[in-house]
Amino acid sequence: MEELINLKEKISELAQTGFIDIAVDPTVDLFEEINKLKKEKNAVILAHYYQDSDIQDIADYIGDSLQLAQNAKTTTADIILFAGVHFMAETAKILNPSKKVIMPDLRAGCSLADSCPPEDFAAFKKNYPGYAVISYINCSAEIKALSDYICTSSNAEFIVKEIPPEQGIIFAPDRNLGAYLSKKLGREMVLWNGSCMVHEIFSLDKIRHLKEKHPKAKMIAHPECEEDVLELADFIGSTTGLLKYTQTDDSQEYIVATETGILHKMQQASPHKTFIPAPPNNGCACNDCPHMKLNTLEKIYLCLKYELPEILMDEELRLKAKLPMDRMLEVSEKAGLKG
Repeated sequence: MEELINLKEKISELAQTGFIDIAVDPTVDLFEEINKLKKEKNAVILAHYYQDSDIQDIADYIGDSLQLAQNAKTTTADIILFAGVHFMAETAKILNPSKKVIMPDLRAGCSLADSCPPEDFAAFKKNYPGYAVISYINCSAEIKALSDYICTSSNAEFIVKEIPPEQGIIFAPDRNLGAYLSKKLGREMVLWNGSCMVHEIFSLDKIRHLKEKHPKAKMIAHPECEEDVLELADFIGSTTGLLKYTQTDDSQEYIVATETGILHKMQQASPHKTFIPAPPNNGCACNDCPHMKLNTLEKIYLCLKYELPEILMDEELRLKAKLPMDRMLEVSEKAGLKG
């Protein structure tokens, strides 16, 4: 009885805590218990590449935002546990509303999504009548609903090419990805002034020092990085693009300018190669996303056990947000981009 009362208290505190804040017995084999719960509940775990290695290892599907959106839409599981950040779990609910979508910690947000308040963006959009709105998937459901197309770093070039040359484009919320696309494709765009906290704090001086220390290492970078960092890169690509490049390229050393979670998969795929995280402009040796790292195995276990916190969404908002998502998935399929 006391345990039930405690659980009710913890559930009532979800709005403040963001997760089921119950101590987990340290002797519990979390891998075994999570796998058992997945089978019992017909649940699937989707995990982003930026999650801790243990979470990646327990996941049923690991990928970047495009791959995980594709997985979320097609899964036959009854429950989707999304080990990522809030906009990713929202995306799963948008695409597959009949499924119960849960996430380990509601506080796992995104600096890019936070940089684009819906009311401000709606007012911004009114200044450019007739412009097509392409929004990076790292945004809220409300921003998606204000968009014509959603894109990811994997398919952004294909999405931009869908817009007729004579039509103006608003690109939100990532100014760095937008600037990269504008320069590469020769297409002028109006950019919303947002950025990713992980990709904007790489230190140029420290990267140059690393390149001097490792002259044979190739530098690879995500297009969310700032332009001066991208200019140092030997290869620029999405998270999946970076991973695939390291698998097919002949080099044995790489300086990796993106969130460090991807290093786990890179090392698994190419155990004979060396991967060096590009250092940020602070005292840390690597660059972690604090939002992604809020998720833990303990939280995943509790989330799956109690099926909370759950992602719920107004149906009118979901349908508006789904339209540009469906357009993105159609373009991706046409381009042969598969998760």
